[in-house]
Amino acid sequence: MSLDINFMVGGEAGQGVQSVGFVLAKSMARGGYHVFADQDYESRVRGGHNFYRVRADDNPVQALSEQLDVLIALNRETIDLHRKEVKQGGLTIYDGDKVKVDGQEPCFLSVPFERLATEAAGNKLMTNSVAVGAALGLIGYDFDITAAVLKQHFAGAGEELAESNVKAARAGLDYARQHVGQATRLETKPIAGAPKRMLLNGNEALALGAMAAGCKFVAAYPMTPTTSVMEYMADKGRRFNVVVVQPEDEIAAMNMVVGAGFAGVRAMTATSGGGFCLMVEGLSLAGMTETPAVIVMGQRAGPAIGLPTRTEQGELWFVLHAGHGEFPRAVLAPATVEDCFHAAVKAFNLAEKYQVPVIILTDHHLSSSYNTVEKFDLGQVKIERGLLLSEEESNKATDYKRYRFTESGISPRGVPLQGKALVVTDSDEHDEAGHIIEDAETRTRMMLKRMRKQTALGAEISRPRLHQSQGAQMTLVGWGSTYGAIKEAAAMLGRQGIAANVLQLSELWPFPADAVSAALDGGKAKAVVVENNATGQLAR
Repeated sequence: MSLDINFMVGGEAGQGVQSVGFVLAKSMARGGYHVFADQDYESRVRGGHNFYRVRADDNPVQALSEQLDVLIALNRETIDLHRKEVKQGGLTIYDGDKVKVDGQEPCFLSVPFERLATEAAGNKLMTNSVAVGAALGLIGYDFDITAAVLKQHFAGAGEELAESNVKAARAGLDYARQHVGQATRLETKPIAGAPKRMLLNGNEALALGAMAAGCKFVAAYPMTPTTSVMEYMADKGRRFNVVVVQPEDEIAAMNMVVGAGFAGVRAMTATSGGGFCLMVEGLSLAGMTETPAVIVMGQRAGPAIGLPTRTEQGELWFVLHAGHGEFPRAVLAPATVEDCFHAAVKAFNLAEKYQVPVIILTDHHLSSSYNTVEKFDLGQVKIERGLLLSEEESNKATDYKRYRFTESGISPRGVPLQGKALVVTDSDEHDEAGHIIEDAETRTRMMLKRMRKQTALGAEISRPRLHQSQGAQMTLVGWGSTYGAIKEAAAMLGRQGIAANVLQLSELWPFPADAVSAALDGGKAKAVVVENNATGQLAR
């Protein structure tokens, strides 16, 4: 029998909601389950309502369920807001010493989180670890797995503190088992022989993909939801000689990336909509100077500051058209955590092959949601640097022209101070040698040269994913992070006798018009575009 179990932990910022959620997710993943987890938090350090959802399934899963098996309430507000989401047979656990619940409903279990933390670990701050243990006690899970996860999670705080958290979790587990007894129908065991999988969020996968692609320089200013890209690369990148810089603002970050790209280094920045606004002049600089650059643009709800910790897909048209003047670019929109890794590799290859900026368009949901993924096959990672002059070629290029007119529009790229090639560039319009010009004829030729790249660049864009159902009455069309939800919606429709196709775009520009047209098959099935914005930006 297939198992699909759903947890939610809720409370205020500062109560350890994220720690509980992550340890639960990691524990289920270590036990061989496929896991999808997301976190919803407010833009404040203390207070507010935060929650973390974890779904574990013995089949691959890429979306959440709206029905809960276990609700872990660290405060009364969580019960008030989410009690109706607990399915029949599910359980809500809470600290009855701190929170009063009306009546003695069988679906509620009072666990004295704070008292058990104090008694078992000598520290009431470890109530969140008690909550983890209690939740796993309800489902009869293997505590040794969770103990190992807790030790790893708190390793940076010292062995003594890690062991105390294990003791607190054990106390919660024992209490839940004693007081629920055989009433629970949630008995869950680790899957014997299941392969080991990684548990990553979208930002971590992007960072790993960038490092696998040979990115050596990151300049970024912290901005939700992409801050952890910079943080992850600053941490893990030390092993791979990656330089990470936090400059004074996003303007400086973008210009530093363009400078690094001009010097021959694979470079990247990461930001959100407000930061990308400041980067637009630098983006155009990359377009004019034909400099490779990779920009991770994590969408959140706008305009202005909007909802800085919530998700939206409101900036597709912005990234397609941002910049003064016209120049080619590519826009990738990964749909899954695994896609994020491969999108980063492809972005660097496209940026260097076509000497253009490449934007990886993600959003808060994909950036911060965790998913189990198989180990990435690094043998499939190919580095394509395009027409980059070798040392030998540079030594022979005594009459080098950085912007030489070519049929493809792509000029051989030299690196400053390498060999005898004199690399001249300018943000003004320029001639083949890189010197400023004012005449219309050269301007026209240079503009057409740059735009010719768009043809071959378009051929590199992958076809959308298409899942077809026989006799489909509709095609659900989406882009980016909506993939998991749309795919599951189609499966739900199928169980109701309504056949539906799924068409998901993960590479958006140059727009794959022919592939989309073929997939829609002349409108035989009604197309329904599902996207997280007000104006239907993909639909347009």
